[in-house]
Amino acid sequence: MDARQERGMAIAAMTKIEQVPMGWKVPSSSGKGSYVVKVDGVKFCTCPDFEERRQPCKHIWAVEYVIQRETKADGSTTYTEAVRVTYGQTWHNYNLAQTHEAEHFSELLHNLCEGIPQPIQEGKGRKAHLLSDVVFAATSKVYSTISARRHMSTIVEEKEAGNLEKKVSYNSTFDYLNTPELTPLLKSLIEETAKPLAAVESDFAVDSSGFTSSVYKRWFDHKWGKEKKEAKWVKVHLMTGVKTNVVTSVEVTPTETADAPFLPGLVNTTAETFQIQEVSADKAYSSRRNLQAIAAVGATSYIPFKAGTNGIGNTPDPLWRKMWHFYNYNRPTFLQHYHKRSNVESTMSMIKAKFGGRVRSKTPTAQVNEV
Repeated sequence: MDARQERGMAIAAMTKIEQVPMGWKVPSSSGKGSYVVKVDGVKFCTCPDFEERRQPCKHIWAVEYVIQRETKADGSTTYTEAVRVTYGQTWHNYNLAQTHEAEHFSELLHNLCEGIPQPIQEGKGRKAHLLSDVVFAATSKVYSTISARRHMSTIVEEKEAGNLEKKVSYNSTFDYLNTPELTPLLKSLIEETAKPLAAVESDFAVDSSGFTSSVYKRWFDHKWGKEKKEAKWVKVHLMTGVKTNVVTSVEVTPTETADAPFLPGLVNTTAETFQIQEVSADKAYSSRRNLQAIAAVGATSYIPFKAGTNGIGNTPDPLWRKMWHFYNYNRPTFLQHYHKRSNVESTMSMIKAKFGGRVRSKTPTAQVNEV
């Protein structure tokens, strides 16, 4: 395989090549314009390289690869179009779920918090709140989407219902949300809530999203001669099952972070409970380290490759090369698995539809715990 064949393979993998009345329309690798290619009979391309050499250029090779990729065993060529699928709503069950959601939430949260061990208190000071009460109050407050002060009436009701041993004041809620030690506990509770679905979920998807805050960073822009501001935001990285949309593992950072480094941790945490068969993610997660992490738990990765990557090299990674060729030469099969990734976007959308895309807390630690 010469250099033009390799570049043609990359063009076929990373760009949209479509049939036109004159032949095939292939985008220029420079990003400016496109070329017309004919491969029936005498091969021809309108690019300068073909005009100079009169030999197959990378654009001709790209079209050859596209045709090869989409040709059936009987020799016929097919081109598929997306079909929009709609689903009906079971309104009776939907209404039951909505009207009884709050009471079930309190019951389930109480049962979950009962398993939180109480740390031994040292010293003779005032007896601290039970950690289970603190987590219940903070989670209930975030679930309500109202301020901690307005939520105090709900805290009184939960105390009367037996879900709290003592009332937790709004100041105590603020203090505990701002405690770094609370973060791993909250993460473990999220993982605990996913465990009942271990027999259901085997395919998972990963993505990230941001939550804005009411805290702004300000600077003076000398170019425009005025002060500018931008809201700070928190980033959440999570893995979700594609059947039930349950969140199986999560990482939250108080600042903007890259996506790819978080995938191995999310995969390993999920693998502690679930038997993972597939992991799908967008190309932001495309790296050798991530492919290896997914393979290490016995799963198959469905992650597209970034522009400019290839399966050729002086010391190619065998797994990287295998998945690169699968991505390029079995594209329809790859996409059938990869498009399960849309479920993690649905999960993010549902979370923000319920709780909004903004956090109320002011400090970085509290913002992480709130998310």
